[in-house]
Amino acid sequence: MLKKILLGLPLLAMLAGVGPVAAQTSAAKNELVVKILQLQRPAIEGLATMLANQPAQQMMQGANMALQTRIAPDKRQDIAKEIEADLKKYANEVVPIARERAVKLAPGTIGVLLEEKFTEEELRELIKIMESPVNKKFGLMNAELQKSLAEKLVVDARPVIDPKVKALETTIAKRLGLETKAAAPAPAPAPAPASTPPPVKPASK
Repeated sequence: MLKKILLGLPLLAMLAGVGPVAAQTSAAKNELVVKILQLQRPAIEGLATMLANQPAQQMMQGANMALQTRIAPDKRQDIAKEIEADLKKYANEVVPIARERAVKLAPGTIGVLLEEKFTEEELRELIKIMESPVNKKFGLMNAELQKSLAEKLVVDARPVIDPKVKALETTIAKRLGLETKAAAPAPAPAPAPASTPPPVKPASK
């Protein structure tokens, strides 16, 4: 009996140490996740800014359409400035709230996934990558890179996309009953009388 007790002591000691070791490992991972969230804070706030500005951008698109179809030309500029001021006020009030909430929610969303899907060693490696000078340089250039692509994309895709955008605007205007006489298609020209044929250009010598 004594022999069994003595043999069981090392096992009990190991089992007793499982809790603290696991807690230490969890705490270590948590510290790594916290650091990653700190490094990712600009991206988190950027996402929040984008989401907060989406309603304003949609409203601006609708306002631009209304300005062109329902507002007299001599009043458009003044009203556009007033709308722009309203949108700026909205952004100044809403964007900081969205950023703050995103930062608070990040540990319970992004942080939880990082702890579940990554090992402690992988988290350490990820931090090394994020803190590397090359990655930081790439991050600083990200806006410039996106701008470069966006400028070329607008020019390249405009001939294809613009007609579709105009067709969509026309369809929406019809559905909303916002058609105006100016927006109506011009009538087809009447055919020239048979007695007055179009002049013939002399052939070049």
